[in-house]
Amino acid sequence: MFRRSALRTVLALATVATLGACATQASAPGTVSAALARTPALSTFHRLAGEADLLATLDGTGPYTVFAPTNSAFQALPPKTLDALKADKAQLKAVLSHHIIVARLAAADAKAGKLKTLQGSDITLARAGTFLTVEDALVEQADIRAGNGVVHAIDRVLMPPRK
Repeated sequence: MFRRSALRTVLALATVATLGACATQASAPGTVSAALARTPALSTFHRLAGEADLLATLDGTGPYTVFAPTNSAFQALPPKTLDALKADKAQLKAVLSHHIIVARLAAADAKAGKLKTLQGSDITLARAGTFLTVEDALVEQADIRAGNGVVHAIDRVLMPPRK
């Protein structure tokens, strides 16, 4: 009788520990890279970030805010522009890094002004009521959460200024 009771106790504790671990893992939002990967509308940005060797950065401690162009935004680029970016890894990295800031910035906390990008140039944020813009791009989906930052889907690809 004692062994059966002890066995039940051990099994109950093991079940509680397992369920607790599962709940903790499921509620963890992952990295910015993972947030990009799980958002279908941002699959082009995620794939290009991989080609530009930026995913390791976006998996880092951060915090990062990514203003990620949607797949439609990349499709709107002239085909020659996209082909040129794919052919020049350094330029691709510069363009994608121009969409990343080293800070966690939720849409509600965004204020009009300039922010320094990972690429080193500035981008300008503006607000009009509930709308948030980055340069001439509109934030279509805000606050895609990640453990090391946040992602905002935008409707245009931003090009860094020529040096």
